[in-house]
Amino acid sequence: MYKRVEYQTIRKRLEEPRRFIQVVMGPRQVGKSTVVKQVLGDLAAPYKFFSADNVSASNSAWVSNCWAAVRSLQVNQNMESIILVIDEIQKIQNWSEVVKKEWDDDTFYDRNIKVLLLGSSRVLLEKGLSESLAGRFEEIRMSHWSYTEMRDCFGFTLDQYLFYGGYPGAAPLIGEEDRYQQYIQSAIIDATINKDILMNTPISKPALLRQTFELGTAYSGQQLSLTKMICSLQDAGNTTTLAGYIHLLDESGLLCGLQKYSIDMARRKASIPKLQVYNNALKAVYTPQTFDQVILDRSSWGRIFESGIGAYLVSQAFVHRFEVFYWRERNDEVDFILRKKGSVIAIEIKSNAEKNTTGLETFKKIFNPHSAFIVGDGGIPPEEFLSMDIRKLF
Repeated sequence: MYKRVEYQTIRKRLEEPRRFIQVVMGPRQVGKSTVVKQVLGDLAAPYKFFSADNVSASNSAWVSNCWAAVRSLQVNQNMESIILVIDEIQKIQNWSEVVKKEWDDDTFYDRNIKVLLLGSSRVLLEKGLSESLAGRFEEIRMSHWSYTEMRDCFGFTLDQYLFYGGYPGAAPLIGEEDRYQQYIQSAIIDATINKDILMNTPISKPALLRQTFELGTAYSGQQLSLTKMICSLQDAGNTTTLAGYIHLLDESGLLCGLQKYSIDMARRKASIPKLQVYNNALKAVYTPQTFDQVILDRSSWGRIFESGIGAYLVSQAFVHRFEVFYWRERNDEVDFILRKKGSVIAIEIKSNAEKNTTGLETFKKIFNPHSAFIVGDGGIPPEEFLSMDIRKLF
């Protein structure tokens, strides 16, 4: 069975002496539970795996009951150590307070119980971790599958990856467009919006949230002002509401709004967002053309191509903790600006020879980035770019 790179990280941490709670976080259907089960199956250590999927949100005692069961098993079978794994932990209200209490109790009584938590709602996880578990945990971030992973595991071509994205569960279905779209719609979009957002966040206009997502995916890779979005949506309210909904979609690993690169933070905050999906499968669902039709339509393929590269960049940014922006000044534009600890990388995406790239030269003169290059026609081949370790750019 294929093992993602996070397999080694999780295994190494679980083989270490008990020190921190390990928290595996990332969007739905990227293989968090699968890779953890692979690690547990290969370790020679006892463990208990629990899932909060079908547990009432108000039943915080359930977490304590899981802990009690593991403690009892450890004592009765005279185990030196045991691993407690709880999946979808963020669904339980006040989960972090309970985890803090039980973890501290184990620490006080020298119980060697290692703890691994999994969750798909980043906003709820990070809120609980920052409020109650400061200094007690380490994050292991997982995101959507990269081109090399989809190629090596499922035999995807570059064009297939750029169109269909990186959801492993959907990979066997790409030959049947309807089944593929139904899977993405039900297992990813509906599950994330209904379970990870609406069940845990007070939303005054749920229909507007979904419309915002659908419009955002259609315009992925393009700039779209919130004012124009209001004109396109029914009962849209104000720009503050839309900005809040885009933030929730961002925290859930579906759609983000990139800010314009600027030294002045106030100007960044006030900029028109460039909408970007985290996985191009989400854009494919709302694309009226099939894969074969898009390949023949160079204009449509150009939008798919840029959105696909952007999806890879924002997913890598989540895992490796760097920032992604765009830049535009009058007629000059650069598609993506990456920044980490003062290092700035400018990237222009070029799917055909007609696209103007003078913005890259203008950006270099103004900001003097660490590096600046083209991905695509006349630059780094996209297959090469999507196969490199992006951390080495900084």
